[in-house]
Amino acid sequence: MKSKETQGHLAAFVTILIWGTTFISTKILLREFEPIEILFIRFILGFLILMAACPKILHIKDKKQELTFALAGLCGVCLYYLLENIALTFTLAANVGVIISVAPFFTAIVSRLVIRDERLRTNFFVGFLVAMAGIICISFSGQESVEINPLGDLLSLVAAFVWAIYSVLTRKIGQFGYSTIQSTRRVFAYGLVFMIPVLFVFGYNVQIRQFYNPTVVFNILYLSVGASALCFVTWNIAVKVLGAVKTSIYIYMVPVITVVTSVIVLHEKITAMSAVGTVLTLTGLFISEYRGKTKQTALDGQEV
Repeated sequence: MKSKETQGHLAAFVTILIWGTTFISTKILLREFEPIEILFIRFILGFLILMAACPKILHIKDKKQELTFALAGLCGVCLYYLLENIALTFTLAANVGVIISVAPFFTAIVSRLVIRDERLRTNFFVGFLVAMAGIICISFSGQESVEINPLGDLLSLVAAFVWAIYSVLTRKIGQFGYSTIQSTRRVFAYGLVFMIPVLFVFGYNVQIRQFYNPTVVFNILYLSVGASALCFVTWNIAVKVLGAVKTSIYIYMVPVITVVTSVIVLHEKITAMSAVGTVLTLTGLFISEYRGKTKQTALDGQEV
C-alpha cells in the first residue's frame, strides 16, 4: 500500500511539475495561434500518441460508463481549457491563476456530495486558506495594480468548478478497471468531439508555414506529449491511487512552479512577496495533506 501511495504522489508531482511550466509554452504559441487552435492541436496530437502507445480498442461495458467518459471529456478537456483561455482574454493572468487554484476546494465539495467517502476536515480548510494566501502573494507579486473584470473572473471560477467535476469523474473512471492509457484516450476522444462545434464558432485557420519555426514545433510537442498525453495519464493514476481530494491539493503547487520556471527561462526576479507566497503555498499543501493522512489513506485504500 505504501508503495502504491508513493507512486501516486510521484505521479501527481510529475503532472503538476509539467503543468506548472505550460504557461511559458502557451505564451509563446499565442504569438502564432488562437487559444482554441492551440487546444485542438494539443489534444489531437495527444490522442494520436496515446493511440500509438496502446492501439487496442477499449470496449465499454455499459452506457453509464460511456456517459462518464463523455462527461470527463467535456469537462476536463474541452470546457476547462476553453473557459480558462477565454477568461485570459478578459482579465489578468494573475487573477485567473488565483481563482483557478480554488479547484481543490470545489473538488472536496463535489467529491463529498458524489462519492461520500472523502470527508472534509478542519485541516483541509486551514491548509486551503494558507495555500490561497500564498497563491495570492505569488500571483500579485510585482503587480502595480489589480484589475478586476467580473466576466473574466467569473469564467475562471466556473473553470475551477469544472475541473473539480472532472477530478471526481476521473476517480469514478479509475474504478471501472480499464487501462489508464485507454481510459485517457477515450476522454481525449470525447473532448475533441466537443471541441469541433467550438472550432466552427471561433474559427480554425492553422497554416503549415506556422510549423516551420522549430520553437513552435518544440512547444507544441511539449504541450501535446508532456502536458496532455503524459500528464493526463499520470494525473489519472494519482487520482486512482490517492483519491480526487488528495490529488487536487497538488494544484496549489502550480503557481510556485510557474514562478521558478519564469526565473530560469524568462530571467524574472523573485520578489519578496513571491518568496513568502512560495513558503505559504507549500505550508498549506503540507497542512492539508499531513494531519488527515491516516484516516484518508484508509478510505482511499479500500479502492486501490
